[in-house]
Amino acid sequence: MFNTPPTFAWYLSGLVFKWLKANGGVAEMDKINQQKAELLYGVIDNSDFYRNDVAKANRSRMNVPFQLADSALDKLFLEESFAAGLHALKGHRVVGGMRASIYNAMPLEGVKALTDFMVEFERRHG
Repeated sequence: MFNTPPTFAWYLSGLVFKWLKANGGVAEMDKINQQKAELLYGVIDNSDFYRNDVAKANRSRMNVPFQLADSALDKLFLEESFAAGLHALKGHRVVGGMRASIYNAMPLEGVKALTDFMVEFERRHG
């Protein structure tokens, strides 16, 4: 053997595969991810306070970018969301706005906490 195989990457992949299988497999993850995305996009799409400029056919289920109607509220949104236990919502440095990453390990309850926060933030600042 000329090179050492990436054993740690293999090990971590094995842990992820076991976790996926224990949580219902790929089909169940797909169902849960669809629910999470529908919940979050639903709040964004049914609001004049939040917006998402990505065409519905091109939207990601894993990374949901969105902007506030008034970008002057971005800093306050990030501060209050962080205080509420919702971290890493700042959008890309070029695009700005917010980005919610709702990967497989993010439970539906986590997305529900985010959407509850978003609705309350809009109520107070919209």
